[in-house]
Order: sequence, then structure tokens, then C-alpha cells
Amino acid sequence: MLTVLLTGFGPFPGAPDNPTGPLVQQLARLHGPALANAHLVPHVFPTSYRAVDEQLPRLLAEIKPDALLMFGLSERATCLRVETRARNVLSALADAAGELPPGTCILPGGPEALPFGAPGRKLALAAREAGTEAMTSRDAGSYLCNYISWRAIEAAARPGGPRFTLFIHVPQVGAGGKPKRSTRKIWSLEDLLRGSEAILLAAIAETRKRRHMAER
Repeated sequence: MLTVLLTGFGPFPGAPDNPTGPLVQQLARLHGPALANAHLVPHVFPTSYRAVDEQLPRLLAEIKPDALLMFGLSERATCLRVETRARNVLSALADAAGELPPGTCILPGGPEALPFGAPGRKLALAAREAGTEAMTSRDAGSYLCNYISWRAIEAAARPGGPRFTLFIHVPQVGAGGKPKRSTRKIWSLEDLLRGSEAILLAAIAETRKRRHMAER
């Protein structure tokens, strides 16, 4: 059995409707031949640094996922964005609990960025082949999405950590996603689900390949 932890975030200042919570819940209910022997576990984090620091290590210890796929909302995103790295920066913005981060970087004296080590272009291509616009990105921002990405990459580097980690930024949906310019696409949750499912299936295939290679 291959276990996949799927995470999203709840509301945060300026985004009272975060689609990543419903998205990961729907992804976890998917089934089909490609998902045979795959256990999908959804989790929605409160959008706070404290929640990430407390809940992510506990989830990884209890669930022991082979793969960790994280989703977050970006109001700047115009398509699915497969992040390729986490940056060593922290925003001065308060989180949903009203708390500020302790500094301007995640790891003082640490590297500028940490790579995910996932085949980002291949995963973005899987979404596009499913009919959903997607691209790779080298900038996960400086808020909670970037922060959880950094912590997940750190966890994956430890013994027993996930073999595969990935963060995907999604655009806003519905009324909250109405464009300022008429040329910008208005996304639906179904759009997000279609592209995210394709990325999930590609991630599962990659994780199985990595586990097979490790067991040889």
C-alpha cells in the first residue's frame, strides 16, 4: 500500500474562501485502477505558522506517507503552478491567527532555497495533457505556502521521511476569481480537480518508481 498525504489550507486574511480545503477532500475520494493500492489521506491546515509547526510533524509521524502533496491558494496565479523550490524567506504579514513570523527568514544562515527534487515539468505537463493550464514556478512566495514547503523538504531529507514531496499553487475559483481584466480565466473547482488529479496520478507513479528503486 502506498500512502499519500494531501494537504490544503483554510481561509486567511484577504481570502475567506480557500478552494484548497474542498480540493484535497475531493481528491481523497477519487478511485480507479491507477489509484489501486493507494491510500489517500486529506488534511486541511489552519493558515498559521503554529499549526504547520505542530501538525505537520505529527501527521508525518502518524501517517508515514510515501508522498506528500500540498496545495495552496495564490491570488496571483493564473493557472496551476507546480513549485520547484522553497525560498528561505518569511513575509511580514500576519497569519490567520494574527501572529507574525519570528523573523525575515526560515533558517538564519541557511541556504537561499531548497529544491523539491520532483520532476516539475513532467507534472505540469500531466496537468496540461488533462486539459488544465499549468506551469512550473521557482517562487512559492514568502507566506505559509512557502513555509510549509520548506518544512516538508526538510522532513523528506530525514530518515523515514516522504519519498516524494510537492507543492502546487492554485488560482482562486468562482466569484472570488473574477478577473480584473476580461482576458483572465475564471476557474472552477472542477478545473482545479481535473488538473490536480493528473498531477496526483503522475506523483503516485513517480513515488512507486522511487520505492521500487530503493528496494532493489
